[in-house]
Amino acid sequence: MARLVRWTALTAAAALLTAGCSGGSSGDDRGDGDRSSAGPSAAAPSGVPEALASQALDWGHCKGTADSPAPGDDWQCATLKAPLDWSDPDGETIGLALIRAKATGDDRIGSLLFNFGGPGGSGVSMMPSYADTVSSLHKRYDLVSWDPRGVAASEGVRCRSDEAMADAESVDSTPDTPAEEQAYLKDAADFGKGCQKAAGKLMAHVSTTDTARDMDLMRHVLGDERMHYFGISYGTELGGVYAHLFPEHVGRVILDAVVDPTADTMGHAENQARGFQRALDDYLESTGQGSRKIADLLERLDAEPLPTSSPDRGLTQTLALTGIVLPLYSESGWPSLTSALEAAEQGDGSELLALADGYNERDDSGRYGTTTHSQRLISCLDDKQRPTLEETKKLLPKFEEVSPVFGAFLGWDTAGWCHDWPVAGQHETPEVSAPGADPILVVGNTGDPATPYEGARRMADELGEDVGVVLTWKGEGHGAYGSGSDCVDSAVDTYLLKGTVPEDGKVCS
Repeated sequence: MARLVRWTALTAAAALLTAGCSGGSSGDDRGDGDRSSAGPSAAAPSGVPEALASQALDWGHCKGTADSPAPGDDWQCATLKAPLDWSDPDGETIGLALIRAKATGDDRIGSLLFNFGGPGGSGVSMMPSYADTVSSLHKRYDLVSWDPRGVAASEGVRCRSDEAMADAESVDSTPDTPAEEQAYLKDAADFGKGCQKAAGKLMAHVSTTDTARDMDLMRHVLGDERMHYFGISYGTELGGVYAHLFPEHVGRVILDAVVDPTADTMGHAENQARGFQRALDDYLESTGQGSRKIADLLERLDAEPLPTSSPDRGLTQTLALTGIVLPLYSESGWPSLTSALEAAEQGDGSELLALADGYNERDDSGRYGTTTHSQRLISCLDDKQRPTLEETKKLLPKFEEVSPVFGAFLGWDTAGWCHDWPVAGQHETPEVSAPGADPILVVGNTGDPATPYEGARRMADELGEDVGVVLTWKGEGHGAYGSGSDCVDSAVDTYLLKGTVPEDGKVCS
């Protein structure tokens, strides 16, 4: 069974990304090309060569791709040059794909930079589809996002072919025998080797710290004295790392669906097991059922996949788990989960398979997206821990106690995710302390499956006194802003538009 993604999701229910554009500038067919350089008030990043600090972005029409049309005329794309290796800023450079839509009103505050999570999600593809959600902010901010290094149009990496991705669906990701264990670890090692071959020298330079430094160069080139930022899911970790590195440049920053910065590899997996089980229990409570029936279904699938409408593909245990995960990202997805589970109980795995394919970015022709490749590339460079098979097996009972449905998968994932990875990790937990930074609004959702609510308070504590301010929503799904709470949306908008910080501990129910 293929372990295609670690469930550290993107906003808008994971990988259901919509229209995008290429990162490269296409010139401007209208003859009014916009070359933006840093204004005189924008503090230059320390140690950045003048050629990079003074670069002008050649904004032009965004190009469509084979998978999606170009966004509308309001959107522009450009390429930012950044050092490949931030320890050698005068050396080789890479291109980072950017997208923006200028502020629609006259009273412009500056740029509002978005990261939608992953790691590995394409901001260039996601930003246009998210614009309606943040329309109230668009009046006073340029909406800006980008593909981080190693992602999509920014030197994106594909670690294995579509055929190999499909073949990996036969690898059991909760192995029961020594032979299955060895096959599982071999598949993991092969993935890493594929990443090394595809990424080359880039493989050692795609960390969250590298991307945070890219962000500060981006801030300067965009002409902003302060970094105004909206980070979601993994984007909250990135925002915390940025605040630690550049506290003096922190402007109005929102962290929504917060990753726990105190959790190591094992802690993160346990957090997710608890979060997804909590979300599943909330769903099951709405149906009047318990999780035993789902656990029994998964046990049967571990022994024999269910047939589907695709004659050459069965519904494996891992694909079923992923199909169950996707609808938990939003309460609006619960009816589709009910339908898919009912069909599976009747012997048809087609609906759960379709949900899994949506999460895994697999289209009808068998092509897979690259989010999982970039996600693993980045997270395995970040994470220093490499749990052994023996360490993982000792902790499996604890994982299964935390979650009878998701525990085994996420427990085994700690052993396989970065197994035999060609590049050493950088830290056990990210450093996000930001003494002296302006207040940062940390938004937690009590029903969040992928980034459990407890991470919000821990992020605020780690940011430091008078920096981290917690806003709580008692809701369901991944993330809070734009999810149906007028209370949350109003507090976030007031902070970003007026600079008014809500009281720490404010609760929206």
